[in-house]
Amino acid sequence: MYNQRKEDPNKIYINEEIRAHEVRAMGPDGENYGVLKKREAIEKAREMGLDLILVSAKAVPPVAKIMDYGKFTYEQKKKAKEIKAKSHITETKNVQVKIGTGEHDKELKAKRIIEWLLEGHRVKVDLFLWGRYKYMDKTFLTKRLELFLEMVPVPFKIADSIKKSPKGFSCTIERDKTKPAPTSEEIDAALEVMKRKAKEHTKKETVEADTNE
Repeated sequence: MYNQRKEDPNKIYINEEIRAHEVRAMGPDGENYGVLKKREAIEKAREMGLDLILVSAKAVPPVAKIMDYGKFTYEQKKKAKEIKAKSHITETKNVQVKIGTGEHDKELKAKRIIEWLLEGHRVKVDLFLWGRYKYMDKTFLTKRLELFLEMVPVPFKIADSIKKSPKGFSCTIERDKTKPAPTSEEIDAALEVMKRKAKEHTKKETVEADTNE
C-alpha cells in the first residue's frame, strides 16, 4: 500500500523528505525507471550527483523526478511567473494634469505612468481645464498634452486619441509591446532630458498662453 498522507502543496519534498515508501522514478531526461523503493531511487539520484524530487504527490504511486534541485526551483519560479503574467488583469489608470502643473509634479505623474505601463495597464491622461482655460485655442491645448506625453520614455501607442472630454482634453495610452521596455537607467536618463526640455519650453508656453486668452 502506498503512503497517502496529505502533502503540503507549497513545499518541495526532496530525498528523505519524501514520505512515500515507493515512487515512480523519472530520470533527468524523462527516462522511466518504474516503481522503486524510495531508498533505491535516492541512491540512483545520488549516483548521478542529483536529487530525488517529488513532482506528483497525488499519483499512485507518487511520481518523483531525478534532477538538480536548483534547476527544478528555477523552473518552478519561471512557470509561476508565466502563470501570473497570463492571469494579470489590465486596468485603465488615470492621471490628471493642469495648465499650471509644476515641472516636479509633472515628473512624478510621468513616473506613475511609467510604472503602470510596465505593469501592463492602460493609462488615461486628462488635461484638466477650468475657467478661462476652457476657451483657449484647441491646437495649443492639444500640444500641451502632447508635450506632457513626451515625458514618458516607455514606448507606448495611442489607444484612444486626444479629444475633448468633460474635464478638458484626454487620451488613453498603452505600452507598445513590439518594442523592448527600457531599463531603469535609460528611464532616469530620459527623464533628465525631458526635464531640461520642459524648462526650455516653460517661458515660450507662458507667452503663448497669454496670447491665446
